[in-house]
Amino acid sequence: MSKRQTHGMSDTQVNGLVGVTYKVARRIVIAIVGFTVLLLGVIMLVTPGPAFLMIPGGLAILGLEFAWARHWLKKARQTISNQAAKSRSNRAEKHRRNHDSRLDP
Repeated sequence: MSKRQTHGMSDTQVNGLVGVTYKVARRIVIAIVGFTVLLLGVIMLVTPGPAFLMIPGGLAILGLEFAWARHWLKKARQTISNQAAKSRSNRAEKHRRNHDSRLDP
């Protein structure tokens, strides 16, 4: 059996180098895919398409590797949740006013 050439590096050093290379490659792939999805979402803000699904999707992909993307995604979720709650509250108030006006003679 022939021993592979490692140019004077120990097996531990080679394995460590492969691990670092994998991490860097994974980070680059996630960045490319995430930014592509995010950019498509931003473009869909002015063109037909599901921008409000693509932008959080891109941030979620980027959030796998980047803390700033997780932060933006959290803020977007809070904003969407707050807007939805405000919308439900407004609809309920409108319903109550309409219901009360029908009861008054």
